[in-house]
Amino acid sequence: MTLSKGNLFEPQLVSDLITKVEGKSSLALLSKQAPIPFNGQKEFTFTMDSDIDIVAENGKKSHGGVSLAPMTIVPIKVEYGARVSDEFMYAADEEKIDILKSFNDGYAKKLARGLDLMVFHGINPRTKEASTVIGDNNFDKKVTQTVDFTKGNPDTNIETGVSLIQGAEGSISGMAMDPAFSAELAQMRTADDNNVRLFPELAWGANPGSINGLQTDINNTVSGGTDDLAILGDFANSFKWGYTKQIPLEVIRYGDPDNSGNDLKGYNQVYLRSETYLGWGIMDANSFARIVKPAEA
Repeated sequence: MTLSKGNLFEPQLVSDLITKVEGKSSLALLSKQAPIPFNGQKEFTFTMDSDIDIVAENGKKSHGGVSLAPMTIVPIKVEYGARVSDEFMYAADEEKIDILKSFNDGYAKKLARGLDLMVFHGINPRTKEASTVIGDNNFDKKVTQTVDFTKGNPDTNIETGVSLIQGAEGSISGMAMDPAFSAELAQMRTADDNNVRLFPELAWGANPGSINGLQTDINNTVSGGTDDLAILGDFANSFKWGYTKQIPLEVIRYGDPDNSGNDLKGYNQVYLRSETYLGWGIMDANSFARIVKPAEA
């Protein structure tokens, strides 16, 4: 199989791609992202163990203590490819750009969904199976503070999760919810005769962006085939993700690059393939809690 030279997406296409990812991924929406070096980068969680100390005049100063926990964020490679007619190779530049924009749009959606599935659940987005490459670097494995979902009163579940996080001296900046959980919240009404919706902003499947002043996002990647219904915590400071700046795009003219059994030349096709290196780190698992379906008896 002969590969054509891999070209890089133009900077404006990369910017557009990441913007679309941030609009489709709950994690990208709720947390900070920064470019990750290809070889990874080391992050440090710096914790002062004590409070400040009052010192009297001529008084003795004491040791406060400090903890420094390193974490290395190493990007992993993800890819997506698609066959298109070989007329792409002969099309005018304007038409090629339109095809690449369409590919960019589709790839952004898959990249956004894949980011959530990998980070929330540690699975390979395509196979839906646990990834040995990701290992334990995911919320399902690292976040052990869980709340069993109780039908009819999901608001109490959220309050319990908040108590767990605050009890561990953490803070809450956002929450990602599965549509099934947001639907339960939307059905909650006052107990009086007025029967008023408690969360009218969630009616009819709406995704308002915030509830009670808390940034939120509704996405089926939160469950992803698992028992998770909602994940809340300090996405702003205790979780980081990023990508390498260079995103290559290959135009493959020959062979069977997707192992479909169909030769590209034999079917008058070319293959577009893009690769991205994504890295992430959960800096403090105690700053998060998961609301999950209760285990069957």
